[in-house]
Parts: sequence; C-alpha cells; structure tokens
Amino acid sequence: PALPHFSDFTEMMRALGYPRLISMENFQTPNFMLVSEVLLWLVKRYEPQSDIPGDVETEQDRVFFIKAVAQFMATKAHIKLNTKKLYQADGYAVKELLKVTSVLYGAMNTQGGERAELPEEDSSKFKFDLGSKIADLKAARQLASEITSKGAVLYDLLGKEVELREARTESIARPLEINEAEKVMKIAINSVLEEVQKTKDMLNNVALDEANLEAKIEKRKLELERSQKRLQTLQSVRPAFMDEYEKIEEQLQKQYSTYLEKFRNLTYMEQLLDDHRRAEQEMFEEAANMLRLIQNRLKEEEQHLLKSGSNDDSDIEIQEDEGSDSEGDLQIMRHRIGTEALLQGRVGTRIMGSMQGGDTEED
Repeated sequence: PALPHFSDFTEMMRALGYPRLISMENFQTPNFMLVSEVLLWLVKRYEPQSDIPGDVETEQDRVFFIKAVAQFMATKAHIKLNTKKLYQADGYAVKELLKVTSVLYGAMNTQGGERAELPEEDSSKFKFDLGSKIADLKAARQLASEITSKGAVLYDLLGKEVELREARTESIARPLEINEAEKVMKIAINSVLEEVQKTKDMLNNVALDEANLEAKIEKRKLELERSQKRLQTLQSVRPAFMDEYEKIEEQLQKQYSTYLEKFRNLTYMEQLLDDHRRAEQEMFEEAANMLRLIQNRLKEEEQHLLKSGSNDDSDIEIQEDEGSDSEGDLQIMRHRIGTEALLQGRVGTRIMGSMQGGDTEED
C-alpha cells in the first residue's frame, strides 16, 4: 500500500522522543507488535496513569487491546481511530497512528512556542493567575466532561444518520398521492377524536365520583351529629344504682383505711415480738456461757483440792480416827452441793438456786 505521510510520521515520532528508529520497511508487511508498541507508547505519552494492558499474545488479546486504545483516544483526545486498519498493522495503520502523533506534535510545538515567547516575569504572573482561579479550573473540567458525554451521544446519533438519510431520501423522492395522504389524515383525525372522547368520558366519571363522594360526606356528617347527641344524652342521664354505688365505695374506703391501720399494728407487734425473742435468746446464750465458765472453775478447784488432799492423806486418816471432820472436807462438800444445785436449776429456761449452800447446824 502507498504511504504518502510516512515521512511525516517518522519525523513526528522522532520529535516526540520515541526511543526506536522507524523505517518504511517495517510496515511493508503486517507488523502488529510494532503497531501495538507505538500505540501503547502514545497512550502513555498522552496520559501516564492509563491502565491499558499491553498483552498481545493471542488474537483475543489483540482485539481487546485495539478496542481499548480506540476507546481511550475517543474519550480522552476525541480522536476517532479505525480499528480494522489498526488491526491490519500495515501502511493503513500508519494513517491512523498519524492522527494521534499529529495532535501530540502540534501540542508540543504550541507549548514550546508559547514558552519561548513568554519572558520569565510573564510566566510567573501566569502561574500566579492560574493558581488563583482554581474554581474556574474545576468548572472547566466539569464542562469538558459534559462535552465529552454529549459528543459521544452526538456520535451515536450521527452513526444512525446513514440509515435515516436513506429513509428520508426515499420518502422525499416518492410522489405524493392525495388519496393516501387523505387516508392517513383521516386515521390521525379519528385517533385524535377517540382520545378526545376518552378524555370527556373521564371528565364525566370524575363528576360522578365527586357527586358520590359529596353524598357520602353528607351521610357521615349526619351520623356524626346523631352520635354526638346520643353521647350528650348518655352523659346527662344518671345510672339507677349510682347512689348505692357511691355509698358502698365510701364504706370500702373506710374499711381499707381500717385494714391499713391493723396491718401496720400487726407488723409493729411482730417486729416487737422478734426483738423480744432475739433478746431472750441472747440472755439464754449469755447464761449458758456463764454456766460453762462456772463449771470449768469448779472442775479446776476440785482438781486442785484432790491434789492437795492426796498430799495430806496421813493427816486425814489420823483425824478420821479421832472422829473430827476437817475444814477442807466441809469446803469440798459445799462446792459439790452448789454444783449439783446449779445443774438441777439449768434444766428449765432459767437458772434456779444459788451458789451458796444452805445453813446447817454444823455451820
């Protein structure tokens, strides 16, 4: 195929900074690897953050790659690429690549010329003005996105223009027949008349519904008035047994107050009884402790007396022979009598007797 713009393509790629040299012989035969490499490099040059995959191993991957690049250029750069020519990867693909390279080359030249014309002071002022108009920049971005979406819609509509043009030309070229036009007009008039009749019927139905609703509202109002009058009569009439009911209610109130008083008194008496039982229990426990202490003391004294008595056995025997009782024996007898009296007195709930023995003739 002829390559009329191939020299321009190679010069633009060299000016843009493509790392490899491209010659005419590279595109004499289909070379999809080179075309894919150039396309990916141009996309990265246009937008470094693009995420188009570079896998072109299989046929499906190549088709997906070409579609992704074409969609990216259409949405971002508004450049329409022919996917079939790009997939051929021959001289016709160079024409499609030239569309992208020409845009980038023109932008580079324009940016370089502006930088060369502007002095340092003007460039600093321009940067300052750009920074102070962030709101305008946001509005411009929003407008750019809207223009992109509307351009896509317009592109779809223009794509349908081919079929519509044919239909339009056929309709215009066809001679106008009065009979057919009259039939069509009659059909349209009949359809309009039917719609008008339907609308009138709906209006009549609305009027009937309105009349029915008004009648129902009046009926409800009359029922409400009757109910209110009946309520007033029922409120004014006193029940037959109301007097007796009030008397019984007064008696019930008095009985309830009496019940409360008795219940409080009963509760108070039960509390006093519990306190008395608790005090009596404490007294019993104290008396038992005292008795236990006294018993321990008596046991100790008896053991002491027994020990002292074993030491004086000889004296006791001599005194027994003489027929006279010693003072120690009398003391032991007193303690035993007192202990027996205490033990007998603790059989009941109270302690009976005393710690002293009764008066005898010997005493």
